[in-house]
Amino acid sequence: MSTTTNLPYHLAPKDFSTENKFTSQLSQKTILDLLNTKSSTSLHHLKQVHAVALRTGHFQDHYVSGTLVKCYANPHFSNLNFALKVFEYVPNPNVFVFNIIIKGCLQNNEPCKAIWCYYKMMAAHARPNKFTYPTLFKACTAAEAAEEGVQVHAHVIKQGLSGDVHIRSAGIQMYGSFGEVEGARRMLDEDGNSDVICFNAMIDGYLKCGEVEAAKELFWSMEDKNVGSWNVMVSGMAKCGMIEEARELFNEMKEKNEISWSAMIDGYIKGGYYKEALEVFNVMQREEMRPRKFVLSSVLAACANVGALDQGRWIHAYVNNNSNSFDAVLGTALVDMYAKCGRLDMAWDVFEKMEKKEVFTWNAMICGLGMHGRAEDAIELFFKMQKQKFRPNGITLLGVLSACAHSGMVDEGLRIFNSMEEVYGIEPGMEHYGCVVDLLGRAGLLGEAEEVMYSMPMEPSAAVWGALLGACRKHGDVELGERVGKILLELEPQNSGRYALLSNIYARAGRWDDVANVRKLMKERGVKTSTGISMIDFDGVVHEFKMGDGSHPQMKNIYLMLKNMIKRLKMEGYSPNTSQVLFDIEEEEKEAELQYHSEKLAIAFGLINTKPGTTINVVKNLRMCEDCHSAFKLISQVYDREIIVRDRARYHHFKTGTCSCKDFW
Repeated sequence: MSTTTNLPYHLAPKDFSTENKFTSQLSQKTILDLLNTKSSTSLHHLKQVHAVALRTGHFQDHYVSGTLVKCYANPHFSNLNFALKVFEYVPNPNVFVFNIIIKGCLQNNEPCKAIWCYYKMMAAHARPNKFTYPTLFKACTAAEAAEEGVQVHAHVIKQGLSGDVHIRSAGIQMYGSFGEVEGARRMLDEDGNSDVICFNAMIDGYLKCGEVEAAKELFWSMEDKNVGSWNVMVSGMAKCGMIEEARELFNEMKEKNEISWSAMIDGYIKGGYYKEALEVFNVMQREEMRPRKFVLSSVLAACANVGALDQGRWIHAYVNNNSNSFDAVLGTALVDMYAKCGRLDMAWDVFEKMEKKEVFTWNAMICGLGMHGRAEDAIELFFKMQKQKFRPNGITLLGVLSACAHSGMVDEGLRIFNSMEEVYGIEPGMEHYGCVVDLLGRAGLLGEAEEVMYSMPMEPSAAVWGALLGACRKHGDVELGERVGKILLELEPQNSGRYALLSNIYARAGRWDDVANVRKLMKERGVKTSTGISMIDFDGVVHEFKMGDGSHPQMKNIYLMLKNMIKRLKMEGYSPNTSQVLFDIEEEEKEAELQYHSEKLAIAFGLINTKPGTTINVVKNLRMCEDCHSAFKLISQVYDREIIVRDRARYHHFKTGTCSCKDFW
């Protein structure tokens, strides 16, 4: 490329005849050493070395110019466009330079630009080598560029490189990601020299496409099954929902590494088996496997979901004792865990002490505050994050809107929603509209909520209709609730929660025939009612309670405590809210029905097993009923206990006879 007089000084090759003697004598090795040592973390140093390379004429050297491009393309600098500009001035770039810029584009999450650079490579007649194609296949995968991927495969064959196992495994992964298992299998079988990495890629492709039997057949046919092969099977089968078979394979493994344990733990978590994930982690500890950050982050997610505060605190202490620094991912997982286990104070402490925060860290803290009914604090943090130059994203706005909805801050919520596009450049999505419907509906503005739904630029999802149905239940609007409920039963005919909400609306209105009809419809459609489950963490063990399940070893004492507890509450003026019972039965039977709700069983267990004054934390999978909410306010006063209950939607902090939600939930 010829040099023109109007090129930037720091980019263009120079006339070196007048440069001083010292710089002209610097060797290529010296320049490369400077690039590889001082320029990896400092953009200022990199530009200085760049200037020296220009003055000494070493920019003409492809190793020097290629290494310069590599340094500028470092994702740490977020400077890919400048790296591409420097690349444009490299004279007659060879395959080394092209490979660097292609890889740099992929590392900066710009796969389409990587493919574009390959096209430039072809046009420049720079012959690709075995290092070009693995990166290029990955770029085609990331860009979902199936047609280009097939063309690249043809180029590989033409270049005589199809025997390279690194190229082949990347190609197999690409075909698998597109669902083209036949193309992947052809690549695997091309010349019979595939190694275990290629077989693993093929097994992974089969499992991603749901072809479990083909994956099994290939796996068991392998003579050389290493740990990686077992890991692929365990992880893939868990993702296919075959969690029991995944565990059987995991148990059969003669040798396990950290990835093996992580695969099993992640499989359980993604399937919603949080207790089982914690059990596997405990076995991992007994076998003295040292967990790394990504395993700890996964386990913290499990702790958050079941309220296993003791286990979460153990992980926190483990990280501190082993001198592991809290990076943004692990720190955020801790913030999320503490917030979801009811310890907002600990979440805030971790958040404040984190040296490096990312947008998702702020999001976790904002959402945590919102779930605990601290909407004002969530909004204050929202503006503080912007002052510290963090740009909110869609999740941030979702957290703030949800906080406003749960605290009845209608005006503030609408103001933020209406400013999303203009101020933050974020187009509202389905979830944001759902929050606004929830915001208006909870406040009793049902007509306005319905208007928002009909003004949406997309068809409302079942979740949005569900928010409106919940508002109808809350405010007793039978007519609108019936209309919305029927729409939902058509949209989600297998969602038992929708039937329960509609039944509740009918029951409150005394329309028992309609309640019976809803139950009949559920039976005809084979819909099973979701079981209410409440969990309480005691001494590092998560105890689970279900209504009608007497399997807990302390159940006899729990029932006795429950009986005494209800007796004491009635002496203090408690009257069971029997409108919650969805059966047309005698009042006495309704009271008995309410008495054994799972959250009441968990509270009774907590009162038996913890010292006076100890906070009781309960996690429930469904929405807490109004009767339990009223009872817990009184229990907190009568027994002088702070009680924290996390239900499906939010947190309730009961203390001295009041709840943090101020009965707005």
